[in-house]
Amino acid sequence: MSNVIHLSTAAFPKVKALGQPVLIDFWAPWCGPCRQQSPILDQVASHLGERAIVAKVNVDEEPELAAAFGVQSIPTLVVLKGETLVQRMVGVQQATTLVRALEAVES
Repeated sequence: MSNVIHLSTAAFPKVKALGQPVLIDFWAPWCGPCRQQSPILDQVASHLGERAIVAKVNVDEEPELAAAFGVQSIPTLVVLKGETLVQRMVGVQQATTLVRALEAVES
């Protein structure tokens, strides 16, 4: 079972207020590279457990949230610590890259 949450615009303020590092994958079901990224997110979420929040935002269902992050191509992945955007990555990212990005903001 995946620990990846599906994030909505309404739930976003609650998630970022939790104080944990947050990884958000902006994606769409019709996007081939996004489908490649999905099992990698599952790996990252399993590896980090409760230490970080791993979330997906469907850009077709949540265009306001995608626009707030200036998403112009997908997949776009962002790492947040509270209110701060720490890192932005475009294109499919490997699990080790994502884990390192999240662990860097844990401390």
